[in-house]
Amino acid sequence: MRPNFIKRISQILFLSVLFSSCSSDLDFDQTKDFKLEPTVVANLAYFNAPAASFVDNGTEQQIGFDVREFDIFKEKYFNDHLVKAEFNFEMENTINRAFTLNILLLSGSDQILQTITLAVPAYSGGTNVVKYPTEVFENQRLDLLKQTRKLGFVVVMAPGPPLNGNSTGSLKLRSSATAYMVIQ
Repeated sequence: MRPNFIKRISQILFLSVLFSSCSSDLDFDQTKDFKLEPTVVANLAYFNAPAASFVDNGTEQQIGFDVREFDIFKEKYFNDHLVKAEFNFEMENTINRAFTLNILLLSGSDQILQTITLAVPAYSGGTNVVKYPTEVFENQRLDLLKQTRKLGFVVVMAPGPPLNGNSTGSLKLRSSATAYMVIQ
């Protein structure tokens, strides 16, 4: 009977210590200072255009054009909390021609809001990967970016050796976007 009594007293003492722990008043005003600063990294655009894609019915095409939907800014929550964006571009050219790539930021009515121009040197052997300076969107430039609904890609080929349906090589674009948000 004695071991049961000691066990019972120990349990009572343990529970009394547990219920007499320290506590303080909670300060819910601290939530007013709550601030999240998430960063989101995503693919922006990618293409791989073989040299033969610049030839149509045996005729070399000096200009290529494509438009893609870019509806990220239709999302009000994202639009309201975005404070900065960065675009990174990388081009790889294995075609023996230089190119200029114009990336058009277009409004919903197809008006050009901004143009990013990337000069792509001709392939001369080895690796021909060019990483361009980061395009930073803040303040007024960010406001224009938020109006963007489409991305246009205009590829202009510089003069050089003629291309045909059997020409080798390709022009590749890889890009990413980093979005900086503040949520309070």
